[in-house]
Amino acid sequence: MPKLIVVNRSGEESSIDVDDGLTVMEAIRDNGFDELLALCGGCCSCATCHVHVDPAFRDKLPEMSEDEDDLLESSDHRDENSRLGCQIPFTADLDGLKVSIAQED
Repeated sequence: MPKLIVVNRSGEESSIDVDDGLTVMEAIRDNGFDELLALCGGCCSCATCHVHVDPAFRDKLPEMSEDEDDLLESSDHRDENSRLGCQIPFTADLDGLKVSIAQED
């Protein structure tokens, strides 16, 4: 089963198994990381699943939509590796992906 590495806001790193068909946001939420609020449930209408992705995986991710880009613009913690976890379908190609949960705005 593919693994996702999650770094929480305290800098603690955890490795979790991810089932097929989940997004990065769902995998993080379903594994008890309460700091990732995911208030809209994955509808790309908030930015509470903001993560920073490992730059080595950036080219393996789907293109950022205009909606995702607009939502991330509202974050004081956006950088070149920022994405919304709800917009990243987790696939076997992403095995070993490391994401850090962004600081809360």
